[in-house]
Amino acid sequence: MQRPGDPVGPGQLPLVSVILPVHNAELWLDECLESVQQQDFPGTLELSVFNDASKDKSMTIIEKWRPKLEDSGILVVIGGHESPSPRGVGYSKNQAIAQSSGSYLCFLDSDDVMMPERVRLQHEAAVQHPTSIIGCRVRRDPPGSTERYTRWINQLAPEQLLTQVFTANGPTVIMPTWFCSRAWFSHVGPFDEGGQGVPEDLLFFYQHLRKGGRVLRVDQTLLLYRYHPHAATLSVLETTIWTHRVCFLEEWALPQWASFTIWNAGKQGRRLYRSLTAASRCKVVAFCDVDENKIRKGFYRYEEAQERPKPRVPVLHFRAARPPFVLCVKLDLTGGEFEENLRSLQLQEGRDFVHFS
Repeated sequence: MQRPGDPVGPGQLPLVSVILPVHNAELWLDECLESVQQQDFPGTLELSVFNDASKDKSMTIIEKWRPKLEDSGILVVIGGHESPSPRGVGYSKNQAIAQSSGSYLCFLDSDDVMMPERVRLQHEAAVQHPTSIIGCRVRRDPPGSTERYTRWINQLAPEQLLTQVFTANGPTVIMPTWFCSRAWFSHVGPFDEGGQGVPEDLLFFYQHLRKGGRVLRVDQTLLLYRYHPHAATLSVLETTIWTHRVCFLEEWALPQWASFTIWNAGKQGRRLYRSLTAASRCKVVAFCDVDENKIRKGFYRYEEAQERPKPRVPVLHFRAARPPFVLCVKLDLTGGEFEENLRSLQLQEGRDFVHFS
């Protein structure tokens, strides 16, 4: 086994390829590339960079770092294009993977920073779990930004990595922390190349689950995860994410239930009901809530329905409702009241309820 800094020998394939798509990343690239150089991984390492039509000094910074990385024993492969417009994150990641050679893929965003032990610890996990996407805990920068989301990323229990896949938060291990084998990526992928506005990570994640893939998180903080207005994830419309989530809910969760209750008779619950196919709507036996005004009304009438008479769905107190439930209440926003109500029913997540919030 090689020591950190040992060069890749002639004809020797790297064991891990760090996949780095780049578009106008000059503000962050120095820190990002330095974190690649500082990995304590004892095996052979490759950095595969694909420049997606950057117009700033990104390529100058990458070329500056190439000899430093190569002197540290890291093979550097650089590709890209100079078209007037970028082709998008999905395309860039696919190209970076295609030009790389490692048996394992470590995904890195150009605005993030890896802790020195990231590749080593995730590689150890990936060897033991060859059909899994391996994630990790993160530290958000600036501190305090997206506090609820960051808690969700870091505190999901191992079983929740598979049961909370329908929420608005997206993949239960976030894309910038992904690590997997090349063989598994090839079995599932590639990424969707639709460009800006396409949630390529979410679509890949759903396909990964369809193929029987598992999800694992290394419970150490291995990535500095930046939040800023130019992040690619912010370009995806909420309505786009919603449509994909509903489709996957109907494909993955609802077929196992003959009927179910939507927990939330308010705006989000009614929106979910209206978004379902007619076949799925027929399975909804009730809404449930704690709001006495909604419960007192007694029912929700679906005015936009084509059916006659228009569907009338009962609205019940949650203690009068029966599982399974699709939960349309956002976690961590009610001072613990919703979570306590849910715990009081002694249900099993996945079997008796799923989160769609």
